[in-house]
Amino acid sequence: MTTSFDYYNWLILPLIIFASRIGDVTLGTLRHVMMARGNKNAAPILGFFEVLIWIVVVSQVMKQANNFACYIGWAGGFALGNYIGLLIEERIALGLQIIRIITNQDCGELIAQLRSKDHGTTVVDAQGAKGPVKIILTVVKRKNIELVIKIIQQNNPDAFYSIEDIRDVKRGVFSKDSRSLLRKMFPSQQ
Repeated sequence: MTTSFDYYNWLILPLIIFASRIGDVTLGTLRHVMMARGNKNAAPILGFFEVLIWIVVVSQVMKQANNFACYIGWAGGFALGNYIGLLIEERIALGLQIIRIITNQDCGELIAQLRSKDHGTTVVDAQGAKGPVKIILTVVKRKNIELVIKIIQQNNPDAFYSIEDIRDVKRGVFSKDSRSLLRKMFPSQQ
């Protein structure tokens, strides 16, 4: 007597579960990012589809409680979904960040280049551990961070800098595309 291999239960269904878990976990990762950034509109929509996919997938896994391949699909989809969600979040680079640049060297050219690219700067005289320093503050769209870091490294390669996320801004000097995006996102604040 020959038994045929059950392709659906042992191959196709685990692959469907794997792909679905990638989808729902990716949405969950993006939802968490939207909540952390205060986006009240996108987070519930992403959450709705995340849970809808999850319910469908978990019901299939429960029907196949003895199918180890479904468990592998579930776990693999979860792992890859986290990774893909973070890649997408990094690619779309939503939000603003503040860059604090601290230097004890001449920073006139650095400031001029930042301002020439429409990045507002605030410069503060301060006292560092080894003497007087300048602190340069600039708020930048996340997608422009690499450009600003390149400007820092070209003009003041020994400067210390730190980067932090910003949840909200009001007023200020931003590059032209940043300004138009901010007006779209926060029309009453500009």
